[in-house]
Amino acid sequence: MEQNPLPVEIALHQQSRILEIAYDDGARFHLPCEYLRVYSPSAEVRGHTPEQAKLQVGKEQVNIKDLQQIGNYAVKIVFDDGHKSGLFDWQYLYKLGRAWQPLWLDYLDRLHAAGRKRNGPDPFDTLQARGQHPSQLPAA
Repeated sequence: MEQNPLPVEIALHQQSRILEIAYDDGARFHLPCEYLRVYSPSAEVRGHTPEQAKLQVGKEQVNIKDLQQIGNYAVKIVFDDGHKSGLFDWQYLYKLGRAWQPLWLDYLDRLHAAGRKRNGPDPFDTLQARGQHPSQLPAA
């Protein structure tokens, strides 16, 4: 049977715009608000098919205004730009934490392909400059 790690701690660091999540398997993730916003699982962002997905731009300064636990399976993230329609289930957040590097690089590539670019420092570079790693995985 496959184990699905569950969060044991969730902390929002609004000043640094980081959501920190620790899981019961020992994994710990530091996820920038911008990253969470551009990878929102909402239909507004993802569309109903991959062709309908909408590239999110200009989210460099977005922050989380509120977190609302939904049952025992997810959290609703309310962003300060008004976006609040995505439910981030525990496994999706785990995936975002575990695969942050290829997902972030894919987002940057899609921005470039659309002729857009980010304004401001890379949130993952900033995080690592402060000595925090985006993803700490459990020992195998």
